[in-house]
Amino acid sequence: MTLGAAALLAALLFVAANLWVLGRTHSRIEQTLPMCGGERVGIVFGTSHWTRSGVRNPYFDARMSASARLLRLGRVDHLLLSGDNRTRFYNEPVTMWRDLRGRQVADADMTLDYAGFSTFDTLVRARDVFGVEEAVLITQAWHLPRALYIADAVGLEVTGCAVPSPSRRVSGEWRLQAREWVARVAILGDLYLWGREPHFLGPLEPLEVAPPFWEAWLFPEMPETPTR
Repeated sequence: MTLGAAALLAALLFVAANLWVLGRTHSRIEQTLPMCGGERVGIVFGTSHWTRSGVRNPYFDARMSASARLLRLGRVDHLLLSGDNRTRFYNEPVTMWRDLRGRQVADADMTLDYAGFSTFDTLVRARDVFGVEEAVLITQAWHLPRALYIADAVGLEVTGCAVPSPSRRVSGEWRLQAREWVARVAILGDLYLWGREPHFLGPLEPLEVAPPFWEAWLFPEMPETPTR
């Protein structure tokens, strides 16, 4: 009976923790891509270019397609591409950069973060290394609640942009979503119990965000008044 009661309590706490994270964030998740953004910076979370079965990862494609479209629509002005680069054989930021260049995104509109080993690391580094204060987070809908919750906890002002779902069913999607339920509980411990820190920080390197084209058109620089 004691073990049963403990298991029931653990299950209730597990569900309650997830509902807490979902409840605190759902109102700031935009599901319609053209309505996303409205911030200067979009943070794009890295993921593998390929699945374990050796086919192109549709979640990666969805993030890249959405990011490029948000730039074209003028919903963001700059993309912070943050991902894992633990070894020279695996480099998520460079893979994102190459893909986006193929989608006609200019180099000046992208910054690469090579130490975004986790959602937590990406968001703390965005604040402490790249000087980001406000941003839109670009990723799948099931990932956004945890990302938004972490961003709130570290003091970022963010909204979430849910990228469109793949047109075809993805094998093992249920495992990703189940893992996300566990990750939401784990992040509460990281934030409030264990004092988690990112793997690497570094000196402040503020993003160089080019002004949107319409800003230069509407507000041209006034000529200097000649001195006499």
